[in-house]
Amino acid sequence: MRLQEKTKTHSVQLRDPHKDMLAGIQKLAPSIKARAAEMEAARCVSPDIVERLKAIGIFRMFVPRSHGGLELDFPAGMEVIRALARLDGSIGWITVVAGASSLFVAASRPELYKRIYQDGPDTAICGSSQPGGTAERVDGGYRVKGRWPFVSGCTHAEWIGGFCIVTENGKPIPGAQGKPQVRVVALPARDWEIEDTWHAAGLKGTASHHVTLKETLVPEADFIDLEAGPQQPGPLYQAVRQWLPLVHGAVTVGMAEGAVDELLALADTGRQQLYAAVPMRESETFHYELGRISADLAAARAFQEAQAASHWRHAVSGTLNDEDLVIEGARSATWLATTCVRIADACFALAGSSAVYDTSPLQRRLRDLHVAAQHAHAQQRQYVDIGKLALRRSTAHAG
Repeated sequence: MRLQEKTKTHSVQLRDPHKDMLAGIQKLAPSIKARAAEMEAARCVSPDIVERLKAIGIFRMFVPRSHGGLELDFPAGMEVIRALARLDGSIGWITVVAGASSLFVAASRPELYKRIYQDGPDTAICGSSQPGGTAERVDGGYRVKGRWPFVSGCTHAEWIGGFCIVTENGKPIPGAQGKPQVRVVALPARDWEIEDTWHAAGLKGTASHHVTLKETLVPEADFIDLEAGPQQPGPLYQAVRQWLPLVHGAVTVGMAEGAVDELLALADTGRQQLYAAVPMRESETFHYELGRISADLAAARAFQEAQAASHWRHAVSGTLNDEDLVIEGARSATWLATTCVRIADACFALAGSSAVYDTSPLQRRLRDLHVAAQHAHAQQRQYVDIGKLALRRSTAHAG
């Protein structure tokens, strides 16, 4: 009996949380696909789906093991994001928020970190990285007020954070490189007011509303200083900015994979478009375009995986906190967004008139990807810094 018990315990210890998460996602897939339109109409993810995502572990995937989290390797986390985005864009997006939020709050002081995770590692956190608020220095802390946009997942969040410009006597306090000093205020969700503003073209199920905070005295302990350095040990927590473009790249690739899945499913129905000589599956025009789409998708997937692996190697070796790596990440996010939008556009065009109806998942994929590509991490202006980096490296190599 003792030997059996020992063997059973040993087998549990050897379980792979990453593989368990992917298996859990496959079990949840039919529910997500069946209810995608329902969640889009509600403009939020259904509470019971949120609870099932918690059970899978998406809210704890980047939480340290010391606090009950899974602390997945970064590339493994990207695979989880891609798998969920492949099922539904909004689900993938809130998974990105869950992962990125865990990385942000890992920079908080121990007392705040303990409060955030006092009920366990599955705490749902969200926030806005736009400096929509001000934090005026006063005795006892800061007087905070503001209005923040694009707070994805705020309807199911338990904690919300907002970037604030720190002021004194009404004037911004200079920070690094002469820019205004910025701090993140983190408070329980009950302290924020949600404005019903998320009426958008795509990613409708993300509940990316505005949140507001009326003038509130907040102690110093409830602020996160991202410039102060890591507060948690381990490769994941050395820096935050370097990771953010990469999580965006993972979700766009996942959504593009989903668009191709929808196109293939349509072809499998035997559909024959008006005036077409043969069904889609037998059309050489369809074969040709599908071949181009498949090549684009394979290239996007390979680039996303290579960039995640490269950043992870830097993290493991302790060299992640490098501005050049922010630019490298921006390069991948921008190119991936452009490529994945092109994939969705091509899938939509190949599907013909059937794709224009709300009942077609392809039109939702198209809208979701176009909205995701509007994100700051994927803007074409990023190529300016990318080009400068290429020139700088070329000069250094020549020298």
